[in-house]
Amino acid sequence: MRITIIVLLGWLSYSLNHEGIKSNFAELRPNNSMDTIPQSVQKLISSYKNFVVAFSNNHIIFKDGSKFLWDDGIKNKSPKLLLENPDLKDLFAQKYVTGALKSPPAANFDPGRVRNGPFFLKMYGATEKEVRKNLTEITWCPKLVGQKITVTRINGIDKKLAQISNELDEHPELKKYLTNIGGTFTWRNINGTNRHSMHSFGMTIDINIACSDYWQWVCKCTNENAAIQYKNRIPQTIVDIFEKHGFIWGGKWYHFDTMHFEYRPELID
Repeated sequence: MRITIIVLLGWLSYSLNHEGIKSNFAELRPNNSMDTIPQSVQKLISSYKNFVVAFSNNHIIFKDGSKFLWDDGIKNKSPKLLLENPDLKDLFAQKYVTGALKSPPAANFDPGRVRNGPFFLKMYGATEKEVRKNLTEITWCPKLVGQKITVTRINGIDKKLAQISNELDEHPELKKYLTNIGGTFTWRNINGTNRHSMHSFGMTIDINIACSDYWQWVCKCTNENAAIQYKNRIPQTIVDIFEKHGFIWGGKWYHFDTMHFEYRPELID
């Protein structure tokens, strides 16, 4: 009997101490530990680690303490509302899939075209002057083209575009698509809207417009509700190389922009 009591007391002491240790660890564990953060927020943190550092109380937190609302609670937003007033969660409303398109995008399926303006203004610069401070010049496809282009250093985009350039430089069969770069940095709004073009930040590139297609050219309008017939002439090899380095392609949008490549690593699995 005495032995049984001793064993029971020993087990009880171990159990209490063990639970106490667990409790202490739970108290030390940060509220924004990775297993409690939405997967899409984790993508933002891993993609923009020099800026986004945490998540708390429905806000993402920048390194300087700035907070941005994650989910505004509005459900079933229309395509227009998604474009004009998205929260950060809405960036992931439509899944971007890498690789070749199996069929033309469905109506209003524009993964990556939804952008939260304040988020990108915070990272790349809120004014043209601020953006320009981080611009640099690289030589695009030195062997095939040799064109100087201006891009941002933020998020290492200049280095990534240099890597893309070097890979594309080994494909002389693609030269006509890579010459006469259509544009990189231009501080402006998207045509027909009050929304910032991502070209304002120097983190996009338009390749040769002579070999490209754009939905506004096809419908000869800026009406987002217009019925559009999909067109594309850009080879898949170019798309694959850009996607490998974290750039999405505007050719995967219903409102297609096949010359357009934009650095959005958070959308690429």
